[in-house]
Amino acid sequence: MTRSPLLHFFTLFSLLFFTPSCQAPKELVYRDFKNLKVEKLGFGASSLKLDVIYYNPNNFGLQLKYTDLDIFIDGNYLGHSSQDYQISIQRLSEFTLPLQINLDMQNLLKNALPTFLGKEVTVKITGKVKLGKANVYKTFPVNYEGKQRFVVF
Repeated sequence: MTRSPLLHFFTLFSLLFFTPSCQAPKELVYRDFKNLKVEKLGFGASSLKLDVIYYNPNNFGLQLKYTDLDIFIDGNYLGHSSQDYQISIQRLSEFTLPLQINLDMQNLLKNALPTFLGKEVTVKITGKVKLGKANVYKTFPVNYEGKQRFVVF
């Protein structure tokens, strides 16, 4: 039985078109943060809001559905952020991720003085995010550590 050239063309076209779309996404690249503000301040519970800037190095857009993150400053637990999203991330571009962090008030004082004085601190973020494409999502681990200078005053 002979196969038609048209069948070969469609097979080749399908392989070329669909194979790149099945690649695992590259890790998002942290760029910066802005708009840090105290949302709620109290002895029992406090929260911060900030916008985190990331870059999508992928040749395709993504959708961010969920984040579940723990934040540490100089090894001390600062707080937790767990949020549902529907953020569309364009390919090869920066995007802003709004975060609300529920603070651990016991560890806040350990972190506050060096941070408010503008000292460079080690920020560590661990947890997971749910990213996808075309409403097919996968959970990815987050493990970021870097130096950051917070200027509050």
